[in-house]
Amino acid sequence: MTQIDTIKEIAQRVLQFPTNVGMGNNWLWDRTVRIVGNAEIVCRMPEVAGANMAVDRFCLTAAAYFADTGFMNYIGIETIKAGLVLADINTNDLREFSTQIVFEQLGDVLDKSKLNKINRIISESNDRFSEMNEAMILSDARNLEDIGVIGVFNEFCACGVHGKGVCDVLESWKKKVDYRYWEARLKESFSFESVRKVAVRRFARAEELMNQLVVENSAKDIKEVTLESLTHND
Repeated sequence: MTQIDTIKEIAQRVLQFPTNVGMGNNWLWDRTVRIVGNAEIVCRMPEVAGANMAVDRFCLTAAAYFADTGFMNYIGIETIKAGLVLADINTNDLREFSTQIVFEQLGDVLDKSKLNKINRIISESNDRFSEMNEAMILSDARNLEDIGVIGVFNEFCACGVHGKGVCDVLESWKKKVDYRYWEARLKESFSFESVRKVAVRRFARAEELMNQLVVENSAKDIKEVTLESLTHND
C-alpha cells in the first residue's frame, strides 16, 4: 500500500460517521472524493499542465482528502439531530480544525515537512489571494462543489436537514440571484480560467433545473395543459 493509499484510507475512516439511527453517513466522504477528483483534473488543465506549473501532487491530494475533516469536530448525535450542516460552519474555523486533524491522524505516517505543507495548502485554500499553486488548485476544486447541479443538491440537503421545503429552496436561490451572489462567485472564486468556464456551464445547467422547479412548484405546466384543453373544447 502506498502512502497516498494509506492517507485515503485514514481520511475515509475519519469522514464516515455514525448517525442517530446507527447507519453510516457517507455525505462528507462522497463530497471529498469529488473534490479530490476535481483537483486531479485541474492539474491537467492548460493553465497548470500546459504552463509547467510546479505542483506537489502528493501534498495536494493529501490536503484534498483532509480539507473538510475539521467538520468532524462538530459531529455528534445531538448535532446531527439538530441539523448541523457544513454550510453552517465558519470556513476559517473549519480549516483550523482540519489542520489539527492532519497532525493527529497523519503524524505517524508523514514527516513534519510534509504535514506542514499539507496544512499550509488547506489553510491557504481559504484565501483567494494566495499564490500557492496547490492552494489555488484545491480552492478551485472545492468551489466547483458549490456550483451547478451538485451545488443545488447540497442546497436541497441543507434545507431538508433544517426541515425546509421546496419553497424555501426557491426563495434562497432567488435571493442569491437578486443579490448577484452567483455572479460574484463565478467572477471571484476561481484562479484558473478553464475551471471558471466549467463553473459557468455548470451554473447554466443549475439555472435550468431551478427554472423547472419553479414551473413544477407552481403547477404552471398543469395550468398550461388545462388552458390548452379548454381552448380546444371551445
